[in-house]
Amino acid sequence: RRCFLARVPNLRSRDTTSLPGFENLTMGYNKYLRPYFGGQPVQIAMSLDIASISSISEIFPSFQDYTATIYLRQRWTDPRLVFQGNKSFTLDARLVELLWVPDTYIVESKRSFLHEVTVGNRLIRLFSNGTILYALRITTTVACNMDLSKYPMDTQTCRLQLESWGYDENDVTFTWLRGNDSVHGIEKLRLSQYTVERYYTLVSKSQQETGNYPRLILQFELRRNVLYFILETYVPSTLLVMLSWVSFWITLDSVPARTCIGVTTVLSMTTLMIGSRSSLSKTNCFIKAIDVYLGICFSFIFGALVEYAVAHYSSSQKCADKAPQEGPANELTKDMEEVNITNILNSSITSYKRKISFTSIEISSDNVNCSGLTMKTHEKIKCVLRNKMHRIIGYFTIQNPSNVDHYSKLLFPLFFMLVNVFYWAYYLYF
Repeated sequence: RRCFLARVPNLRSRDTTSLPGFENLTMGYNKYLRPYFGGQPVQIAMSLDIASISSISEIFPSFQDYTATIYLRQRWTDPRLVFQGNKSFTLDARLVELLWVPDTYIVESKRSFLHEVTVGNRLIRLFSNGTILYALRITTTVACNMDLSKYPMDTQTCRLQLESWGYDENDVTFTWLRGNDSVHGIEKLRLSQYTVERYYTLVSKSQQETGNYPRLILQFELRRNVLYFILETYVPSTLLVMLSWVSFWITLDSVPARTCIGVTTVLSMTTLMIGSRSSLSKTNCFIKAIDVYLGICFSFIFGALVEYAVAHYSSSQKCADKAPQEGPANELTKDMEEVNITNILNSSITSYKRKISFTSIEISSDNVNCSGLTMKTHEKIKCVLRNKMHRIIGYFTIQNPSNVDHYSKLLFPLFFMLVNVFYWAYYLYF
């Protein structure tokens, strides 16, 4: 075989003499066999430059991924390409077809392509000791499993994994060229929704049925910027909750005003909840942090509306109880006077007192002394149960409906602040 440089036309002799022995490098070279074939594995050192991360998708489950443009550089030594001298030469990238190169691929890659403008973006550099530098410019879309339970206060961990496709660990070994310093550019990335917290490199291997394959892992953490969501969702929902508390300062008689505030805040909160979920319409299987907060706000707004319904109902019941008591009270007084006169005329003072005592027992059934009456056992049990039911009902009876608003002015803001403290402490620090 001829040297591949000899294929270049009009190659002058003084060009070849500057490269002693270089014209015969490919004589007997077999690109289908790896260096050290049948012997020790080839050590391949890699480094990465992250040019950009253009998009990060969170749509569940098919499109949880990120798209990145990277510069992948691989170095290895091929003793068949040693030549005299101490220089390095950059060759035409199309000559890579004549050399053996590693079969590195990107694990969990969905779509990848090598840039071809204006020519294939590849670099081949040859050193005198047989070391080859092979660089590629690749744009790839890689899957990234995300946990959105703390969205939008979440931190996602994504990986970029490089692995040998056909050569196992007996043939090639992968190493990072300079450890964590082998990766550049990721700390300078400016993403719209995320901030790169930290990154680190790992060396691992993939155990498969056909053997153990070397793998290099770049793992980086992306923390979502929560300020946008605070301004878009958290602040409006909190203001709607505070707006619902305005009804506590409006009198119970102003039915249209209080009803309008309650219904308007409920509908506005419902619209806000639908809008927040539309951006992640296919992640409904997750109960996210923002859903929890919107649910809390909706509960407080709905509770304020229910509070007015309870207070208004108690007020109307109290007014209804006062109105009919005036007529029967006078009739009862008259009947008692007639009974008293009849008893005085037709009976003794002793029988009169006994009848009055029984009459008072029948009228005030709430304070019946069941043990002092001569009645059967089942009647005593019924009497005791009736008294206890009257007491239980008395506990839940609102004596003064205006106190409902008075206590709500204090309890609603207090509980809302307490719930916010637990919410933010849990999702930010746990």
